[in-house]
Amino acid sequence: MIDLSTWNLSIPVGSPPTTIETPRLLSGFNDQYFQAEGSDVQFWTPVTGSRTENAIYPRSELRETYADGRLRNWTYPEADNFLRATLTVNQVPSSGKIVIGQIHAYDSQKPLIKLEYQFKEKTQTGNIVAKVRMRPDEAESQVIIVASNVPLQKSFTYVINLNKAGLLSVYAADSEWNERIGAAWGDKPLYFKAGVYVQDNTGDTNEGARVTFAKLDIDHE
Repeated sequence: MIDLSTWNLSIPVGSPPTTIETPRLLSGFNDQYFQAEGSDVQFWTPVTGSRTENAIYPRSELRETYADGRLRNWTYPEADNFLRATLTVNQVPSSGKIVIGQIHAYDSQKPLIKLEYQFKEKTQTGNIVAKVRMRPDEAESQVIIVASNVPLQKSFTYVINLNKAGLLSVYAADSEWNERIGAAWGDKPLYFKAGVYVQDNTGDTNEGARVTFAKLDIDHE
């Protein structure tokens, strides 16, 4: 079972998009964008979904909270911080690109890291790509291909770890990358996100991304 007691959920319906708070999520919330059935959790995001303020793409995405629903933010020197997931990408939009995990910065439009699955029609497989901003003031992300040749419908695991010393490590589909981020991140409040944030906003209501998570876990050790 995936523990939903440390998350809230944004779904791409309404204006602004609807947030399902932690207690409601825990009480058994299900709809067309989020299904928690058995031990799996499935996300669906159509390219036609509504978008959060300042975002150009829709999402069905969990955001880290405390069990009482308060937003949880942390600074990396406090702990070794882990986001662990095992998932299967079932469907992608025509762009082929979806964000499946993030370390976001509170009150910022620019995350520290976005972990993307990028599907290639030519090979019928996807790359796992980390888009990392080494410093908070960087306008452009560094783009790192962490793993390659991951097909649709095949389960894989990722781990995003930011330790007390500022070493950012990404393990995905049996490959790994790590680098130390800039010290300027040290006092920035951060939080984990996971789900399906499509990098596409054109097409009909049947186009979008569907992902099934078998495991999803946050640890601050």
